[in-house]
Parts: sequence; structure tokens; C-alpha cells
Amino acid sequence: MGRVNITDTTLRDGHQSLWATRMRTGDMLPVLEKLDAVGYHSLEVWGGATFDVCLRYLNEDPWERLRAVKKRVRRTPLQMLLRGQSLVGYQHYPDDVVEAFVYRAVDNGIDIIRVFDALNDIRNMATAIRAGRKAGAHVQACVVYTVSPVHTVDHYLQTAAGLAEMGADSICVKDMAGLLTPYRAYELIKGLKESTGLPVQLHSHYIGGLALASYLKAAEAGVDVIDTASVPLAFGASQPPVETVVRALQGTPYDAGLDLGLLFEISEYFEQLRKKKGQERGVTRITDMMVFEHQVPGGMITNLVRQLEEQKSLHLLPKVLAEIPRVRRELGYPPLVTPTSQIVGAQAVLNVLTGERYKLIPGEVKDYLRGLYGKPPAPVDADVARRALGGEKPIDCRPADLLEPRLEKTRREAGELAGSEEDVLSLVLFPQVAKRFLAGRSENDAIPCEEENEMNVLDLRHIKELIQLINDSNIAEFSLQNEGVKLAIRKAGAAAGNGREETGGEPAAAPIPAGGEVEMEGTVIKSPMVGTFYRAPAPDASPFVEEGDRVKKGQTLCIIEAMKLMNEITSEVSGTVVKILAENAQPVEYGQPLMVIKEE
Repeated sequence: MGRVNITDTTLRDGHQSLWATRMRTGDMLPVLEKLDAVGYHSLEVWGGATFDVCLRYLNEDPWERLRAVKKRVRRTPLQMLLRGQSLVGYQHYPDDVVEAFVYRAVDNGIDIIRVFDALNDIRNMATAIRAGRKAGAHVQACVVYTVSPVHTVDHYLQTAAGLAEMGADSICVKDMAGLLTPYRAYELIKGLKESTGLPVQLHSHYIGGLALASYLKAAEAGVDVIDTASVPLAFGASQPPVETVVRALQGTPYDAGLDLGLLFEISEYFEQLRKKKGQERGVTRITDMMVFEHQVPGGMITNLVRQLEEQKSLHLLPKVLAEIPRVRRELGYPPLVTPTSQIVGAQAVLNVLTGERYKLIPGEVKDYLRGLYGKPPAPVDADVARRALGGEKPIDCRPADLLEPRLEKTRREAGELAGSEEDVLSLVLFPQVAKRFLAGRSENDAIPCEEENEMNVLDLRHIKELIQLINDSNIAEFSLQNEGVKLAIRKAGAAAGNGREETGGEPAAAPIPAGGEVEMEGTVIKSPMVGTFYRAPAPDASPFVEEGDRVKKGQTLCIIEAMKLMNEITSEVSGTVVKILAENAQPVEYGQPLMVIKEE
């Protein structure tokens, strides 16, 4: 036992937990030199949701962010969070992709790679651990902490023993929902230290209010490193504040030895940034205190609230929080961490929104039940599995063993769109999002300013206002194109065009009669959520259906990407597709008509 070192998470998990990962690279650069001077064990600056959000919402290249940070941080190791075989995505990738990604991450500036698997299935961590060690990084392997009938201390000790055998340099207890109680922390940390002989780090969230006490007991048990955030991005769903932890350890054998004066200079910077961005401080709400029942982790609860707000259904949050444990039990008690947090959370939201449990089952939920994410900690509910899979049996091998190499194929298909190996990897991980980003990179080649512009497309929520404007005027038809979104609004009875743009050849958006109602006979298939409409499962794949196709009840018609998952929309009737009303790869609203089927 001795000094406790500290990892700062402000630039990754802090703003992921509280700001939905919306901190920009330009926000980070002014404070990096001070962060580098503190004497932290490491700075967590990359991985997790940062990669996705950079491309999807911030118009930033995550690789460029890493290089920019590394250029300014010269003494403190940079750390990232890696989701095992899922890397920074939400599905498993082939071994060639995992190996290439890990190598490029290290080559671009990562010193410490924290690897975890959502199910504690260490088979899904083996390739990343091996690749990280080969690339010269410090590989920290996680045991993901949760509470269930099958998640005992022995379970964690056995998992850690397997990770040590794989070559992990250190072990992290990843308590993403703040469920670890102080005395259980002492028992677990002490057991891990004695059984593995490796350094042990503890990562927790303040969400339920126990993390600070758990850190103190972990220090007594010999923990080597703990995770904290600067106070403006601490508390609530984030980590405990570094300022409080440093003060609590001062004058003890575990003194972190950090300069509180410098830490408060840094916190003042982040406080001003927080005010400028209009972000709230981290607070512990009653629903947060209920974490011991719903077990929703820090990053997930922030996004869950935002998603329900988008669906105009925030009032349903208590029902969703009550549904999550039920879904989790039925799916075999997976720990709620990416991607299983999205899998369980999305299914719970859909169960509540649709009013019928498992009426809509995302493809990722079906893949989970197939065993494509690994082995569930406990048996899954037989009725749920039967409803999702029919008579299909789950696999029992390592999921990645079933995946064909993908890197070279993507490299060939990317052509001139990819200017580097990093671009190729971005396309492998997030094909649709990265393709859109890279196609417009000439406009995005500089690190963006601090002003946020999350959607450079027409906000479909204003369609009704446009319809009303046209209805009150003498205009018969109004067309608008903005950042790739084409909108044509026509009064009922007005002559229709040919439905195609003269230059692009792509179908224009379906005309919407005055009043916003779709005037067409047949069953209207509507979007059950806010998201992005895709006619096919991948950018270059064939569409599921075309106008004129005959479809059967239950057949997949299209995909809505929402809550980081691809949700298959199936036909409610058998018949003929007479109209497709949404444009491919464009936003849709909750309840927006997608297509019309004439029932037979």
C-alpha cells in the first residue's frame, strides 16, 4: 500500500457522461498544457463514444483529435477505452480490423489501452490484448462490475485470472453504474491484488453517491490508480471530482501528491466552458439513486434522457427505468455497458413506446440472442429467444471466428474517398457516418471552432411550419435542398413533377399535401422513433424493398438507425409497396410515414 495515482477522465468519460460527448477538440486544446503539468497517471482522451460522436455530430476527425492532443501533451500518458472485439463501435469486427485499429491508435498517440468486454467474455478481448502488447502499449484489461445472482467476487477473480494469463499489464475494475459498495470494493480490490499480482485500477461513477467512499476503501485495500474528473464535469453520472479525492487523501499514506491550486485553475477553465455551452452541473437525482434497481450507467442515462426527449416521451422515463431490469433479466443479466447497455436500453424503450413488449426487436438484440456478442452470463428467457429467433440456435464459438476479414475489401471499395489507413478504419467501423463525413472533408479539414452545429441538414421538425406557410399563400409547390436533404411540399391538387431531380437522378422527397397528411389508400408504415431512415442494411447493399414489390406480413422493409442501433421495421400486412415516402440516409421523426402498402 502507498500513494494512489489518478487518471483524469474529463476529456472522455466526463463529458460522455454529462454532456453526451459533445466537447469539441477546440474546447480541449487551451487547457491541455495545464492538464499535462498536474502529474496524472494518465489522461483518458479517446475511445468510448468519442469516435462515433466526432464523426456523427461534431464534423470532426477523431484521429486528428488524437494527434492534436498528443502534440500538446508531452509528459502524461494518453489513455483510451476499447470495447474489445467491438473496438469503438457497437458490433464485433474481424481480427484484421481489430489488429489494424489497435496499431493505428498506438501509432497516433495512445499509450494505455483499457480493454473490456460487455459480457466479461474474455474470448472477445484476446485479439485486442495481443495486438496492444505487440504495438507497444500498456494493456489494461477490465472486469466489468455489475450486480446479479451470477456476478460474484469469485466470478471477477476468475475473469481477472484469465486476463492475466492473456498478458494483461494491469487490471481495471470497471464500475460503470456506480454499483460497487465500499466494503465490497475493499474485498474485490484486495482479492485482485493478491490473486493476480498485477497493478489494479478502479473506475467508478458518482451516480448513486457511493463512489467516493468506495475509492477510500479501495485505497486501504491497495488500489494503484483511481479515475476522477475535474469538478465541473464530475458528480452525477460522471466520476467523483479530483479536487475532493485529492483533499480526502492528503496527509495519509495514499496521498496522491497533486497540486490543488493547479487543479482549481483547470476546473475554472472547464466551469467557464460549461457555462458557455449551457451544460448543467452533474447532480444526483432520485432516479440516479435508484441505480441499484435499474443499474443504468452514467453515459447511458444521459443519452436515455436525450433519446426520450427526441421521442417527446420524457414522461415515460420511470416506465423505461422499470422495464430495463426486466429486459436485462430476460436477456441473461448482461452488465449494462456499451454495447449491451444500448441493446437492453433500446429494447426497453421500444417495449414502452410501442405498448407491446418485444413487438419491435432491433437486429442487435436478435444478434445478442444468437450469441454474436458472446456468451450471456446467465441463460436467456426461452420465450423471448423463441419470439426473436424462432427455432434458430445460438452459436457457441468465439463470435469473431465467424467473421470474414474486412479491411482489404473496405480499402478497395473506398478508393479515393479514403486518404489514409485511418480513413479506411473509420469506414469499416461506421460505414454510413464515415462515408458522409469523408465526402465532405474538404469543408471539415480544420479543427472546428467551439460553436456547435450538430445537424447540417434540414430540421424535419419544421416541416409543419413550412406546410402551413405554403397553405396560407398562393404558392402551389415549394422545393428546398439543404446539405443533401431534398424537400418538396405541394398543395393537394397541385400538379406533380416527375419525382426526380434533373441533375442528381435520385428520387426527390415525397410530396406532402397541405395539412401534412399522406393522401393515399393503404396501410401507412410509420417510424416508431426518431432516427435515420435507411432502405438497406449497409450503404452499398441492395434495398430491402422497392415500390411495386410484394411483401409479406413480418417482412423487413427498411431500417431506422436510432439509439446507436439498427432497428428493422417490418410490414404489418401482406401486400404491395405502392409508395416509399422517406429518403435514404435522411432523418425521420417519430410517427413520420415511411411507406404505404396496399393490403391484399
